[in-house]
Amino acid sequence: MDDTPWLDDDELAAWVRLAALLELLPGALDSQLRRDAGLTHFEYYALAMLSETPERTLRMTALAAQTNATLPRLSHVVRRLEERGLVERVPCPDDARATNVRLSEAGWAKVRQAAPGHVVNVRQHVLDALSPEQVGQLAAIGDAVLHRLDPDARLAPLYERYDRPREA
Repeated sequence: MDDTPWLDDDELAAWVRLAALLELLPGALDSQLRRDAGLTHFEYYALAMLSETPERTLRMTALAAQTNATLPRLSHVVRRLEERGLVERVPCPDDARATNVRLSEAGWAKVRQAAPGHVVNVRQHVLDALSPEQVGQLAAIGDAVLHRLDPDARLAPLYERYDRPREA
């Protein structure tokens, strides 16, 4: 007997659209950043995470957590960014076993140069296609799925930091 909870027509229609979005959006984000800033989307994301921290510095492990990257992947990306003068690795003053990564002045300039085009691209491909009500629905849908994918809320500080304070 088949106990598979097959998707009904509405669920299947929603799923294939989400799957198509997951396939197409990364390429659209990556293409624009490569063309305009010479960065992959992940490189930009790592630089942006550093740009939002005090002293533009994080432990490698913290940056890996914020970008949901493995340490080997992040180390490879940081090495490439370091070779381009966009970041530098420095010893962690609190733990001699740890390494910090710091956004350089050139890296800060690169983030500021890349951000406007990235925002335009995000608007063009996602946000401008939605009504204000749909933007709220997208956030709510994201929360519902994230609670399943991230039940321990490991990445919650990353995606909740931009939430508006809830009114009492």
